Amino acid sequence: MTHDGSARAALAGVAARGWGDTEPLVEPGGTTAPRRAAVLMLFGALDRASSDRSAVASAVPRDLDVLLLARARTLRSHAGEVAFPGGRIDPGDADAVAAALREAQEETGLDPAGVEVLGTLPAVPLAFSNHLVRPVLGWWRDESPIRVVDENESAAVFRVPVTDLLDPAHRGVTVIRRGGHEWRGPAFTAEADGTAHLVWGFTAMLLDALFDRLGWTEHWDRDRELPLPG
Repeated sequence: MTHDGSARAALAGVAARGWGDTEPLVEPGGTTAPRRAAVLMLFGALDRASSDRSAVASAVPRDLDVLLLARARTLRSHAGEVAFPGGRIDPGDADAVAAALREAQEETGLDPAGVEVLGTLPAVPLAFSNHLVRPVLGWWRDESPIRVVDENESAAVFRVPVTDLLDPAHRGVTVIRRGGHEWRGPAFTAEADGTAHLVWGFTAMLLDALFDRLGWTEHWDRDRELPLPG
């Protein structure tokens, strides 16, 4: 894969077009003003062995990957969940891009100078914690080492081949049943450094929406339930 390949071009195209919807991906909730946040959806070429699986979409090479992290289980909010690097937009941040890059550096140790920002997507409300999150699409032009910088914040930092996430065998839904109500959402299974991860909730929703808009989604069983971590 080359750094100016079709995958990068496709991602840049989505960044230019936006989600393409008139409605937000998640309905906002609460009566107080949401807190602004940003996440970095960073794609690049794996620096280790590529996936042994070929995606249906020709624009997805086997070495295309995305950067994720597993949040520490001791956190009060979203403990143990897989997420994109990111966090709240601080007063000192120039914009969402600056916040996403700062948070990514603080959480994963990457060098922001090596990230080509392809653009931002319209902010998505996260009603559960009353945040308005702006996704920043990035391309890893010059890769740098990544690691867990603060064990109080993150349990793992890893890269996952996109073609593995697109594999229907790695897709399903998570279901939360509470008080006679049911919430269903897309989910992905992933393995990194010998550890199995479940990508669900807000992060899975963003990935699912992005893959749909890129035209990369492969037919998967939307009735297959994946158990939530205990």
